[in-house]
Amino acid sequence: MAYKYVRIAGNRRQVGVALGKLARPIMAAYLDQSGAWEALRPWRGHPYVDELAQQAQAALPQVWEELEGMAEGLRMPVKDVLLWHCRGDLLHSTTDGCTSVALKAADGSRWIGHNEDGDPYLHGRCHLVDVALEGAPGYLSFYYPGSLPGHTFGANRAGLVQTINNLRTRQRHPGVPRMLLARAVLDCATLDEALDLLRGLPHSGGFHHTLAAATDPRIVSAEVTPGSVSFLEIGRRYGHANHMVHVETRGQPQIITDSSRARQNRIEGLVDGWSADSGSADMLAALLDTEGALPILRTARDDPDDENTLATAIFEIRDGEVVLRVYDRKTRADIALDVMSDPG
Repeated sequence: MAYKYVRIAGNRRQVGVALGKLARPIMAAYLDQSGAWEALRPWRGHPYVDELAQQAQAALPQVWEELEGMAEGLRMPVKDVLLWHCRGDLLHSTTDGCTSVALKAADGSRWIGHNEDGDPYLHGRCHLVDVALEGAPGYLSFYYPGSLPGHTFGANRAGLVQTINNLRTRQRHPGVPRMLLARAVLDCATLDEALDLLRGLPHSGGFHHTLAAATDPRIVSAEVTPGSVSFLEIGRRYGHANHMVHVETRGQPQIITDSSRARQNRIEGLVDGWSADSGSADMLAALLDTEGALPILRTARDDPDDENTLATAIFEIRDGEVVLRVYDRKTRADIALDVMSDPG
């Protein structure tokens, strides 16, 4: 199975500590085999990383408290945990991939699907965390060991849904690290609040966010990069891989890998064939598609980006209801949860 399901409850620090303890048994081995961690080590003690820390503490003090708690749970220095969270802000290319799709159905329901692609070492070593957080909506999210939830796929108890795709921008600007910003989105009560957060804070890295809510008819594609933000309201259907495609942002310096280009072309072709009657079956088939040398579903040991699909998520969003179904490279659901209901 691609993950284990775990419930966590408490205040910011307590949740951070619990997440850190969850990851502690494998964190050292995970980092030892990680090329990203090796590439990050020269940044230890760099003034630029200190500046990112100051920006994060000032803009998102509650998320910073979670990060400090995670460091305690991991028994790692806070500066090293921060450095790990800044990998996409400091390195132009990391092993964080992903493909997202979105659909507005004829009956008014909204659907978001997502392949979470990452370090192949993590297949079977991740968690689905169900977090009851004091003073915030709480959330359900896919959790990479040692990385605050939010930068993968998740939804909160207010009905806000978010999936994240890596953008390999060649720019660096002082600002809030992208993984902390993605975590903060899961504290937002509405779609507009999430968009205002993304618009209002300075960004040091690049992510694509697919956003929707049970209280809002819209689905929004957001390309958030150092120095700019582009929002696109999705009409009927949409697909996005790992590079900027919005008119406002696609001219920015970026790395477009062969896999990202192939998956973008393939997902656009599949999505264009969907009709008003399309639904979860078509979405799941697209995310599990294996056509071509560089397919959407990524299981190859020699993947050129060193990424494999770790899990596939399908969100069904209706007025007052969000249901998440998670799959493990198969056409069967491992878990189906109503995100907005009380976990008990």
